Amino acid sequence: MVKVINQSFKIIDKLDGLKTLKKIEKIARICYKTEKLISEDGSSAKKLIKHLVDRGHTAMLEHGYSISVHMICNRGLTHELVRHRLASYAQESTRYCDYAKSKHGHEITVIKPLSFEDGITYEKYKYNIWEMAMLKAEHSYFELRDNGVLPQIARGVLPIDVKTEIVITANPTEWRHIFRLRTNEAAHPQIRTMMKNILKEFKKEIPILFDDL
Repeated sequence: MVKVINQSFKIIDKLDGLKTLKKIEKIARICYKTEKLISEDGSSAKKLIKHLVDRGHTAMLEHGYSISVHMICNRGLTHELVRHRLASYAQESTRYCDYAKSKHGHEITVIKPLSFEDGITYEKYKYNIWEMAMLKAEHSYFELRDNGVLPQIARGVLPIDVKTEIVITANPTEWRHIFRLRTNEAAHPQIRTMMKNILKEFKKEIPILFDDL
């Protein structure tokens, strides 16, 4: 039986906003030789970094601490995400993961599309079509495995909505670039929702760096 779950994320690093701002300030002030203006309470860092952001001088933000986020999503989302080249990735491999084994529950797990809502007859009808397709994919996968086909070959029948886990690590400048593109109205609903939720957490934990997005 196919397991259906919602996409989700977890920020791996403990975000220390003030520490990040202070590091960026310490490095950025070398450009202007204004290190004497650094204050212990971080007020000078906040002022300088707001100035950098407002002026679009985001190259300095690359010196901030890299942030890793663990996402659980479908493979369609990750196909788009890994196109951001100035980041590092680690992703669950359908080549080496054998979903026929007990540690995977002898089932495939898929991500529920955001466009299907329970309780609405027409939407439920479309959801049923999608669910049937997932069941057929799972059946084909296990039938191939039962006949000795290796996971790296059997994965060919897995759908784009199959669950995957990916960790993306990037510096603040690259995260700003990702958010700017992937929260845009033209972005796919699945990735747009994910990135808007991550951005909300970043804004809460790291002031100034993401406030303008």
